[in-house]
Amino acid sequence: MMMSNWKIGVIGGGKMGVGIAQLFATKGYSVTVIYVGNDKERNDSAKRMEESLNFLAEYDVVAPSDIGAIMSRVSYSEDLNAVADADIVFECVIEKLEVKQDYFCRLDAICGENTVLASNTSAISITEIASKCQHKERIIGTHYWNPPYLIPLVEVIRTKEVSDATVDKTFQILNDGGKHPVLVKKDVPGFLANRLQHALFREAISIVENGIADPRDVDEAIKYGFGMRVGISAPFEVMDMGGLDLTYNIHSYLFPYIEDTHEAQPLLMKHIQEGHLGFKTGGHGFVDRTQKEMDEEVRDLNIQLIKVAKALDRL
Repeated sequence: MMMSNWKIGVIGGGKMGVGIAQLFATKGYSVTVIYVGNDKERNDSAKRMEESLNFLAEYDVVAPSDIGAIMSRVSYSEDLNAVADADIVFECVIEKLEVKQDYFCRLDAICGENTVLASNTSAISITEIASKCQHKERIIGTHYWNPPYLIPLVEVIRTKEVSDATVDKTFQILNDGGKHPVLVKKDVPGFLANRLQHALFREAISIVENGIADPRDVDEAIKYGFGMRVGISAPFEVMDMGGLDLTYNIHSYLFPYIEDTHEAQPLLMKHIQEGHLGFKTGGHGFVDRTQKEMDEEVRDLNIQLIKVAKALDRL
């Protein structure tokens, strides 16, 4: 099937929903976004997409002359039936199990038998989301990373009930849309990449908690060290290149000293109890930042992601 024939549905007009809609519209797909909650009242879904496309045009990711055509491929509705004939529907609603279960049950009842129903949840079990549905074989996880139009990865999460045909179709659509899907063979907490990411976060907090280094130095050690390599040569490649005997020797010595707590760490809880949540509380978190510093970090993140994606040919 030609990619222009795929019909894409997105449930939720928030940041992730609009980002996914923008991604597929940019690739030539027809996309229908279903408003949920107060999406329509905020009336900023299309505005958010236009601002994003203008930003990308500023850095030569899209042509300014294409923005109108891209936005014209996206329609908005409050009627769930508007995605009944979609080839795939990506759910991007609030991270509450009961809300997701309700939407999937309704979608399962109205969508054609060949429609794939995919959840973008970053935390909730796909099996639990699908548990009240009749056609569990077509329900799958597709965890995008923010912003979805810049970060190529999509984790495709299998359940015990999902069919091979659903997995294959999901991979085909994502590949046609320019994404880089990877298969998570078991529906486990954290899926794949979040398990890796939060294992790093846990050790980072431990290093600060134990007075080994300050937060800014931890971040810089990653950004200016192995973090530069990870996007090119990741753990198994590094271990194979260096030799598994070397890996064994390091692990045998180092592992007793690495953080292995199964609970949220005291330093994290201390900041939370003091109301220091990071950017959402005036820049007070592990590190204190001014509003200007926060604004610059957010903008710089997307600019650098574009540069990295271009350098690695991943846009």
